[in-house]
Amino acid sequence: MTHRGGETPRGGRTPPGPDGLPVLGSLPEYARDPFGFERRVHREYGDVVRWKVPGGWMYNLANPEHVEHVLVQNNQNYVKGELFQETLGPVLGNGVLNAEGEFWRRQRHLVEPAFHPDRISTYAEMMTDVTEDHMGRWRAGEVRDVHSDMTALTLEIIGRAMFGIDLSDESEEVGEALETVMKASEFSYADLLPEQVPTPERRRFETAVTDLNRVVARIIKERKRNPTDEDVVSMLLTARDDEGEGMSLRQVRDEVMTLLLAGHETTALALTFTFFLLAQHGDVERKLVEELDDELGSKTPTFRDLPDLTYLEQVVKESMRLYPPVPSIVREPVEDDRVGDYRIPAGETVGMSQHVVHRDPRWYDDPMAFRPERWTGDFEQSLPRLAYFPFAAGPRRCIGDRFAMLEARLVLATILQRFHLEQVSGPSLDLRMSITARPKKPVQMKVHEREEWRERRAPAEQSVESPAE
Repeated sequence: MTHRGGETPRGGRTPPGPDGLPVLGSLPEYARDPFGFERRVHREYGDVVRWKVPGGWMYNLANPEHVEHVLVQNNQNYVKGELFQETLGPVLGNGVLNAEGEFWRRQRHLVEPAFHPDRISTYAEMMTDVTEDHMGRWRAGEVRDVHSDMTALTLEIIGRAMFGIDLSDESEEVGEALETVMKASEFSYADLLPEQVPTPERRRFETAVTDLNRVVARIIKERKRNPTDEDVVSMLLTARDDEGEGMSLRQVRDEVMTLLLAGHETTALALTFTFFLLAQHGDVERKLVEELDDELGSKTPTFRDLPDLTYLEQVVKESMRLYPPVPSIVREPVEDDRVGDYRIPAGETVGMSQHVVHRDPRWYDDPMAFRPERWTGDFEQSLPRLAYFPFAAGPRRCIGDRFAMLEARLVLATILQRFHLEQVSGPSLDLRMSITARPKKPVQMKVHEREEWRERRAPAEQSVESPAE
């Protein structure tokens, strides 16, 4: 059976959607295949869909106009909500990603200077230096887990850029803890048990948070002992709001934890997905490497080079369209709202899936194709405003979006100048739906030195292309 929607006493219709099972609603179907479920319900029921979960309803939006209404036009009526806080609150505390209202505005104001464009530009050389250090450990012919490599690399970059500390020794500990935290944000039937029941998953989660707290405490202790004019932690420790009030140590901890986790996880995923796509589309990789050769030669890319690397930016944008590292955003209305023709009751969870919107044929011709060249200025002008929102939008747009785009382009360019990564694992990505979209299995790739790869590819390319010449 399906619910087709109808008028409500307060005006506005109830959105259509699947009825699901008693008590559990559509949760079992969602849990089996979250990405497939979201695509299916929007295909069958339209842009605004309602489906039942234990104790309430989930409302999903798939029209850019509706997404803009929630994130931008009526953003003051929406908070991150109970579901978001239950998932990340125990880890991030009341950091800028979780905070609400006036406290969020205060914290955002105090943290924003760390992400000013002028400051971000100074991180560029460090980003390429760290990348070259990591590449120095790679050997031609070896098979590497690219996701693991990119996680370690971006963790070291965030450590040096934001905290002024080398976190390479902690990369394994942080990576394992992050894996546990993200796994805890996925649905499990154990989540339906009372909170006081000490399930194995909950015990592992508590251990992971303890491990992360230990890393963050070391970072703060070091910066209190040896403050600098360049790192964000020293800035947070001395920051004052308009009333002259600073942050408590607990609040500094929450902000550092937020920067530590959010600051490297999504970029690591964006790079992983981009290498995966390039490995499957040799024509795109060749065109990108040609641009790097033409604009850079053998020179390491710098911040000043980026405006000339237009195809590089198109590749990153297209990768984040097909595989947005954050696949969905949730909000909760404080008061009843009306989205399109439909009523959204206060307190219910509203989900907006980049994974669905970014693959909608209404906005993207041949949406499943990896075509970076689609990202022309005219094309971007033709898109509805929020047909593309990998960093969310509105006042709560990701504060680190410029940092992430700078890092993704510089790391990608630096690695591709030297290496080609050949896909060894399966031809498709099996993703887990958590706060981020993470590969279920290692993304394994074989390392080839760039010149060796060119020499090896040249005869094959000539034989393929010669008939057309």
